[in-house]
Amino acid sequence: MPLTNSIFDASIPFQKRFEQVFSYQLEEVEIYRKFLNELGFSVENKIAQTPDTVPLLPVEAFRDAFVGVRGAEKPELEFRSSGTTSTGKNQRSVHRVLSSAVYRESIFRGINTFYKLDDFVILGYTPGYSENPNSSLIWMIRELINSDKTGISRFLELEKPIPQDLIKAAEKSGRKILLFGAAFGLIDMAEQFPVSLPSGSVIMETGGMKTHRREMTRSDLHKSLAAAFGLPESQVHSEYGMTELLSQAYSTGDEWFKCPHWMRVSIRNPENPLEAMADGEEGLIGITDLANLYSCSFLLTGDKGIKNGERFKVLGRYYPENLRGCNFLIDDE
Repeated sequence: MPLTNSIFDASIPFQKRFEQVFSYQLEEVEIYRKFLNELGFSVENKIAQTPDTVPLLPVEAFRDAFVGVRGAEKPELEFRSSGTTSTGKNQRSVHRVLSSAVYRESIFRGINTFYKLDDFVILGYTPGYSENPNSSLIWMIRELINSDKTGISRFLELEKPIPQDLIKAAEKSGRKILLFGAAFGLIDMAEQFPVSLPSGSVIMETGGMKTHRREMTRSDLHKSLAAAFGLPESQVHSEYGMTELLSQAYSTGDEWFKCPHWMRVSIRNPENPLEAMADGEEGLIGITDLANLYSCSFLLTGDKGIKNGERFKVLGRYYPENLRGCNFLIDDE
């Protein structure tokens, strides 16, 4: 069975799928192999790893080097983060996606793990992202919108309220609204254009807690959004994703994120990222995303978090962001 089929096959034990992808990327992803060599990891010794023991490539690699299998230099999709530091230095990560079909399957299988997509009209409110034609979030929302056979789903106009006729059309269709947006955009909309959404609707904030005016906790954000859109706080949810990942985790009404079955989280010691932290201990969030088949599936993020079984909580950014062991990724000029 091809790996592109098996990674999404829940009947195959996760560990078996994990080992298949690990073995494949040892052979095909040069930058990951180079990273393992720098750590003194013997590539020839393919002892079975697990999400808690596998060496995790820092996501900064997508900014500093080419991350992908042979042939991914000419990808079907190319996503770029929008990040720039306060000094103006370009900090954009580049994720070259060899197969758009794999990303599309991850999107739909992932969201349908937690939601019955046919019950919703999809709305996207994406200030900041709309100016980035290479945004993976924009691509994801567009795919969800295009899948809606009612034709009601759409991107919302920026700095304008949700049209009442759009809300009525959703209600008439018998569907609820699933409103996607970054935190800073949603809070601006909530303050300027509050409106009651149909009962059972869901607001999906996709991160970006720091606004151009202030920084909010996720709890305060959710309370404000719930009040502005006439929904209980339990209907304000969160998505955890990033340019460097092709899968998303979802928090469905509390602060704990859950992953689809081809994705796992490991909390790592910031001083020694090869060491996994115990449940309840704070550390760096590490992700195994088997959908990243053609780039790198084993990544160390710059986010702090804790884990409880298969669930994890995001506690903000970890500073310094430039983790030890990344310097070799930058080719000498």
